[in-house]
Amino acid sequence: MNKGKQTIQRKYHLFDAESMILGRMATEIALILRGKGKIGFTPNIDAGDFVVVINSDKLRVTGNKMDGKIYNHYSGYPGGVTSIKLKDQVTKDSRKVIENAVYGMLCKNKLRDKMMTRLLIYTDTQHKHKIEITH
Repeated sequence: MNKGKQTIQRKYHLFDAESMILGRMATEIALILRGKGKIGFTPNIDAGDFVVVINSDKLRVTGNKMDGKIYNHYSGYPGGVTSIKLKDQVTKDSRKVIENAVYGMLCKNKLRDKMMTRLLIYTDTQHKHKIEITH
């Protein structure tokens, strides 16, 4: 008996980075991208929805994270550590901060990169997607 692939109904969820704290927003986004809120959730099937994040330039964090949080990147070569503060990364490219936060909260398997393709981040309020659910 051959079973065909089922079509997955995907919706668009809207998040405003100006009205939410980074970490709390990232956890909700990760759950939606994974599809855990759906009735037929299965861990090995990528059935999550699309997430649109607007106003990434107006990102909010708690405490002294803007000055104290540091992102490190190691190239693999001696002396190849590059560090950047959260405040500097937000001015350089604020979309990267949200991507890193959500990427770290998704499950570490082969589906993670496919889930990240459904995360759409915009620096202002202009986007071209038909939003069904607003958070």
